[in-house]
Amino acid sequence: MARPMPRVPPVTSAIFPASPRSTPEANYTPRIEIPPGLAGMLQDGPPVEPRPSATVIVLRGRSPFEVLMMRRPGGAEFAPNAYVFPGGSVHAEDHAFGDFSRAAAVRELFEELGVLMARRPGGRFARNRDCLALRELLGLGEAWGAALERLSLRPALDRLAFLARWITPEPLRRRFDARFFVCRLPAGQVEHPQAGEVVEWRWTSPAAALESLEMVFATRRILESIAPEPDAARLIRKLRRRREGPAILPRIVRKDGGFEVIPEPVRV
Repeated sequence: MARPMPRVPPVTSAIFPASPRSTPEANYTPRIEIPPGLAGMLQDGPPVEPRPSATVIVLRGRSPFEVLMMRRPGGAEFAPNAYVFPGGSVHAEDHAFGDFSRAAAVRELFEELGVLMARRPGGRFARNRDCLALRELLGLGEAWGAALERLSLRPALDRLAFLARWITPEPLRRRFDARFFVCRLPAGQVEHPQAGEVVEWRWTSPAAALESLEMVFATRRILESIAPEPDAARLIRKLRRRREGPAILPRIVRKDGGFEVIPEPVRV
């Protein structure tokens, strides 16, 4: 369910303003100016080791589809006040499921927005009642993996299609090695954003998000890459045919007393 959002003023951090250009040409590689506030996030020493992380783009509808986006609290560690996709760092417990990046994406999606990409015995997808039962166990202090096992649930890692891998530019103090995945909203589920994790959320088309929402640079480029394909099933089929390619590592350079990021194109 979409939630109205007041007009957001310009943000002076690693957040980039909305742009009228939402479907770049194949060879379009713009140089984006960075707000002055980013200077406080840069460091001159050796590059910080990026933390493995995972992000998931949830699709709703068929053609055209919508994506689920959220805004974290102002005090959040990463991208406060920006609209992002659900996701976060890989935890030690994610390694128990084999593909730790996809496992982290499933866990973070549930922790932040209450959507559960998991199956019950026999292959049936989790429903809202399973989500409620899992939330209750976690609230009682049960560990993530143990709670899933108690409810006979298994993360549906195969339902997450790989889209891209982005690494935060080297000069930044906080860096992530993030894999982006795409999945469909399971039938019989609705989002249940969690207090403290999410302050606003909305379902929106990629084009509408690009026109009106403030977001971090990687999020914008990801949306630009999927906006030209309006059909959700066709988009996921395209992604499943691809192998994971090289990571995208934007560069930050000084220019005219400020900074700009030189990205690489992202194509689907």
